[in-house]
Amino acid sequence: MGRNENKGGPLWFFGTGRFAAKCLSLLEKDISFDVVVTSPPAKGGRGLRTVSSPVDEVCSTLEIPVRRSANVGQDDALLSLLKEAPPLAILVVDFGQKIPEPFLSAPSGGCLNIHPSLLPLYRGAAPVQRALMNGDERIGVTLFRLVEKMDAGPVLFQEEFIPGDSRSSGEVLDILAEKGSKLFLLGVKCLIEGTCVSKEQNSESASYAPKITNNEAEIFWTYPARRIVNAVRALDPAPGAFLFIGGKRVKIWSAEFSPLSGSPGEVLDFDDGYPVVSASEGAVLLRCVQPEGKRRMDGAEWARGLRLKKGDFLH
Repeated sequence: MGRNENKGGPLWFFGTGRFAAKCLSLLEKDISFDVVVTSPPAKGGRGLRTVSSPVDEVCSTLEIPVRRSANVGQDDALLSLLKEAPPLAILVVDFGQKIPEPFLSAPSGGCLNIHPSLLPLYRGAAPVQRALMNGDERIGVTLFRLVEKMDAGPVLFQEEFIPGDSRSSGEVLDILAEKGSKLFLLGVKCLIEGTCVSKEQNSESASYAPKITNNEAEIFWTYPARRIVNAVRALDPAPGAFLFIGGKRVKIWSAEFSPLSGSPGEVLDFDDGYPVVSASEGAVLLRCVQPEGKRRMDGAEWARGLRLKKGDFLH
């Protein structure tokens, strides 16, 4: 399908976050969305400055007209447009708003969603983070049709992905955005051709992936080493796994499992300058850290600055 050749009718896009922005930037190479909707700028970051959504930023870069709506269900202009010229389908991805009627039913192809899990596994806001925290060896992405119940609609296409043991959730989400965008192109094609076959989810097999809380981001040397390593990669780029050393918060951005063992928090060895710190059931090699109030830094550089040596304890 060439760009601007939406032969089956107009296509709309609803999205807000980083995953949505990645999908939009990929899809815009092949198709043109007639309407793009994102959430309005919100206050966040240091100083609570007003920040545009990642989708808004992509639209600005690619010179795509964008509508900003805090509540699509009460957006009279958008509802009028939907009634006057219903699209073939609305792609809703990483939007942050619940989609009500008449949006679910007005498009002939419904509202489609790219969800970064193998539904019905990990329904909810943080599927990749939860899967990596749990050490899953097999994850994936699903294209499905939205229904009233969260992430419970019929599945059109799925693709599995083996994340390996080192990719962060941010890296995995970028890969799944690319795979999911290709699934959406397949979905548009089958809608135009009238050949779509969907499969109902088995809700009895469903699992859930609620948003990560700040409390969950804190790790402890008493945790098994693999749990720590899994948390570090799952929580990169946000919110970042952290622990307290000397009463100050230290974020861990990159870590590797080591089979060494000792007392939790004990510096057991150095590997090319990188400290290897004991947890329970193994140890953790610290590749990249960020002390409170400072930049991210190489673990070896950090260890040198603290003059760490074997036998020290990081508490």
